[in-house]
Amino acid sequence: MAYAPAAGESLPDGFTNVTATQANAAVEKAAAAFGPYSQLHPHKRADFLDAIASQIDALGDELIERAVLESGLPTGRITGERGRTMGQLRLFASLIREGSWVDARINPALPDRQPLPRPDLRQMLVPLGPVAVFGASNFPLAFSVAGGDTASALAAGCPVVFKAHPAHPGTSSLVGEAIIAAAKQTGMPDGTFSLLHADNEVAQALVAHPAIKAVGFTGSRRGGLALLRVAQNRPEPIPVYAEMSAVNPVVILPGAIANQEGPSSAATVAGGLAASITLGVGQFCTNPGLVFLLDSPNTDAFLDTVSEKIRASAPATMLTDGIRQAFEQGIDHLALMPGVHRRAESETNAQPNQNQGRPTLLTTTSSQFMANAELGEEVFGPSSLLVVCESEAALRDCLSQLEGQLTATLYATTDELRQSDMNWVELLQAKAGRVLFGGFPTGVEVSEAMTHGGPYPATTDGGRSTSVGTGAILRFVRPVSYQSFPDDLLPLALQQANPLGIRRMVDGKPE
Repeated sequence: MAYAPAAGESLPDGFTNVTATQANAAVEKAAAAFGPYSQLHPHKRADFLDAIASQIDALGDELIERAVLESGLPTGRITGERGRTMGQLRLFASLIREGSWVDARINPALPDRQPLPRPDLRQMLVPLGPVAVFGASNFPLAFSVAGGDTASALAAGCPVVFKAHPAHPGTSSLVGEAIIAAAKQTGMPDGTFSLLHADNEVAQALVAHPAIKAVGFTGSRRGGLALLRVAQNRPEPIPVYAEMSAVNPVVILPGAIANQEGPSSAATVAGGLAASITLGVGQFCTNPGLVFLLDSPNTDAFLDTVSEKIRASAPATMLTDGIRQAFEQGIDHLALMPGVHRRAESETNAQPNQNQGRPTLLTTTSSQFMANAELGEEVFGPSSLLVVCESEAALRDCLSQLEGQLTATLYATTDELRQSDMNWVELLQAKAGRVLFGGFPTGVEVSEAMTHGGPYPATTDGGRSTSVGTGAILRFVRPVSYQSFPDDLLPLALQQANPLGIRRMVDGKPE
């Protein structure tokens, strides 16, 4: 059943969950499609991705209006997200046309080498097989049906069976139909993509199916770990690339808030922090949910300014009633803990019938933080816990206690970093997949150099991959070496004449 969170009511159109038999049929079709799809010329797969972007664009206002209705997010945000979705599809199309991502490596035969000859060896990356992808609640387009997981898997040569998120079934169906239309337009094998509305039992059966070779997921730690357990308990365990919880710590050293005027003033940093906390009603996976400050003469004034900004921030509709309730319960739970204070809340009351979340700022000390591991857990929504540390050693201990994160941000002067006995950058990079110097973590650039992942529990694979940017394709491939093959039987990327014209390494040097 579709739901409009801003109105607090169900929508009249219904969506039927598939049966286990129907889900199994979709996987079997994906398995049958894998051979022909993976063997397509890479330019044909690129044309498919470009066609998906064009089909999504052709949906026009219908897609925007439906996504706004089902998510409660503003039109501008959804419009921007649609642009990002089309952009990342086209980025992957460009990547596979250029072709060097397959990492072709060639060691030509050395028949006269002593004491033993060397055979001809050629290696490249090849697709894993059908992939199951699960949609995210907080990005109904960019991390959903045609989002980064789907785009990177299809680019790699893997058919996708997509499980739609129940919070936006209508949006998912529209985009799913666009992908099917693009597949037919470009002549893709039947079964290259399927969209399923399914309950949790069928979703877990999808992961357990022997034809599925990898899983992409964005969501809660509970949901990600449930899928990971299924995948690990299979006769053939498979990788689960689950992006889960993160509090994305921000570390603010005294020099960063010492200036009271100018573009890098304490007020500017405070305003940027408050804006990042409340952006998208705090429902970004990179929301700065934890801030560490060293106690200094300017700390109290900085806290006052951030509190003022939070009080002036208006409540807004959250994605679902369940998410709103979990947010309120999480804030109440934190506020009851010893040494935690509710420093500021929006001066405007939230409207529960509109599923609104109320921006909130909490504070505590480093000693309380060290004594209670729960203070480092995520509360998904427009809030942040500010931890005041009495010394650099206390700050170091707090950072060392943190779990893995998607991001970590450092505000400091360069002189502070050079003169400190602590290597703050080293501490933070050990905890996060993306480390920022200044700025705030909300907002993820889709590009070649982006890492959106991090050590557990930010992701289930220990931070060895990214779900955003062109590096995401590497999750769905594996290396294969071909030894002493006739040239015409080799993949095009490894043939002697290099018919694809891609960059390759020959005996460790660019060809």
